[in-house]
Amino acid sequence: MRYVRLNQEELRRVLELYEGVMSHACHGLFFKEGSVLGSDMAEEALKDRAHYFDRAAHILKERGWVESITFKDGEVLVEGSIEVAAGDIPTCHRLRGILREFYERFKGSRVKCTEEACASVGQSVCRFRIEDA
Repeated sequence: MRYVRLNQEELRRVLELYEGVMSHACHGLFFKEGSVLGSDMAEEALKDRAHYFDRAAHILKERGWVESITFKDGEVLVEGSIEVAAGDIPTCHRLRGILREFYERFKGSRVKCTEEACASVGQSVCRFRIEDA
């Protein structure tokens, strides 16, 4: 399998491109893109269900999505999200979709993933709330 690498600046410019055309409506598209990307990662993590979230963290770090991630019951804390770009709103839309996919595959049911804090708006970490849908 081949992978493609994008840097943080390239992702920021893609975000600006889409926002210029679609305004904030593109954020839903990025979220759905994250769900697509997360599906294979979640399946890979499920190969070791006993260590699922450890595997998920390893995969996300290995692929460059995060520098550090902590999965808690109903909450995910992230440092160094590749999607962080200084602004006035949270920007980790793809990562939110990826995280939702991880939880849905593990639980076997729908969940809601909300980014409650984001380093893009000056928070120390990005914090995601996971709730049953």
